[in-house]
Amino acid sequence: MDDQKKKDVEVLNANEGAFLSSLTRNNSKIRADRAATIADDAELVYRRKVEDIDIEIKKLKRDRESALDLSPTNAMSLMAALDFSAEGFVAQDMSFTIKIREKGIERDLAAERFKYLFGKEI
Repeated sequence: MDDQKKKDVEVLNANEGAFLSSLTRNNSKIRADRAATIADDAELVYRRKVEDIDIEIKKLKRDRESALDLSPTNAMSLMAALDFSAEGFVAQDMSFTIKIREKGIERDLAAERFKYLFGKEI
C-alpha cells in the first residue's frame, strides 16, 4: 500500500464513529464482544437469583418468628390454653425450619457455583 492510501486509511480510522468501527472490526473482536456481553448478562442474572434466595430466607425466618406470637388479636389478649395446638405449632415450626435449611443449601450451592463460573464472591 502506498503512503497516500495508508494516510487515507489512518484518517478514516481516526474519524470513524461507533457504527463504522462496529462494521469493520475483525472476527475475534466480534466474538470477544459477544462473549463479554453473554458473560455479563449471565453474571447479573445469577447474582440476582442468589439475592432472591437471600430474600426468601429472610422472609421465612421472619414468618417463623412471627409464628411465636400467640396473641390472637392484639397485645392485650392472650390465647387460651385450650385454643393452642401443640401439634400444629410444632408442624408449622418444623416446616419453616426445613424450608430455611433447604434454601440455605440452595444459596450455598448457588454461591459456590457463581464463584466457579465468574471468579467472584457474592
